[in-house]
Amino acid sequence: MNAPIVKAKGLARHYEVGGGLLSKGKIVRALSGVDFELSPGKTLAVVGESGCGKSTLARLITMIEEPTEGTLEIDDNNVTPDNWASLRSSVQIVFQDPYGSLNPRQKVGYILQEPLIINRPDMSKQEREAKAREMIELVGLRAEHYDRYPHMFSGGQRQRISIARALMLEPRVVVLDEPVSALDVSIQSQILNLLVELQERLGLAYLFISHDLSVVKHFADEVIVMYLGRAVERASKEEIFAAPKHPYTKALLSTTPRADPTATKERIKLEGELPSPLDNLPGCAFAPRCWKATEECRTGRPALEGDAHGVACFHPE
Repeated sequence: MNAPIVKAKGLARHYEVGGGLLSKGKIVRALSGVDFELSPGKTLAVVGESGCGKSTLARLITMIEEPTEGTLEIDDNNVTPDNWASLRSSVQIVFQDPYGSLNPRQKVGYILQEPLIINRPDMSKQEREAKAREMIELVGLRAEHYDRYPHMFSGGQRQRISIARALMLEPRVVVLDEPVSALDVSIQSQILNLLVELQERLGLAYLFISHDLSVVKHFADEVIVMYLGRAVERASKEEIFAAPKHPYTKALLSTTPRADPTATKERIKLEGELPSPLDNLPGCAFAPRCWKATEECRTGRPALEGDAHGVACFHPE
């Protein structure tokens, strides 16, 4: 088995909001105590409702923000702001919106060369152009697309350009932040197939952030389910979809459409209010909405336990 490229231990990110001259602000715990590893050729999916900490995790991995607590290692190097510049080439990101992530005033050729201009100042103009043209072909675009502007492309083609830009620095880890959610369903499979092909060819490790569990089921190798900044379940995709243990995971999966019209499925409707991330309440954060919650759940916070299939719950399925 290939050694992990990324190792995260106890990652947390807190933000102070509000407050003033005479009052102290409150702390938003956007991410708390997340552990995971990323290996070459593997895809780790992070799923959960909006506000669960998926995008915060992406910002930490791509070194946009520094973790409040915990450690992050890339290729056995402890990531700190002092070495961000030297490590950022190893981790790149593909954003959700292919329309807003490309500069409309720049041609595709320059968009692809820009990472090299910034990070590879020793490369000649001819070398940068050759690299950009090679990458255009790698993502399934044609040579004449090099001199066109982003508005001249469809959404799927723009996302191919975004993927090509992310690969210009030859990263080992690519963060995919909802990379197909803004695309037509007919185009989504093309982009996902391209990502799989690139992963196999280049040995990339993917951190895949998504709301679409049907996509995760076919694309990921391992899944982390998050709720209010904490990982509540972690396992292989086979284990997660066949035998979910956390009530929240079970509720999420109950809303996923199935292609089999004869299959029977009971949809779990969550009731109760979603706790505020400003309130650092004792106990399990999911307890106010959980049908299995007991007094133990409201007073004690369960840890994520289990090696092959981890779950943070006092009463797992």
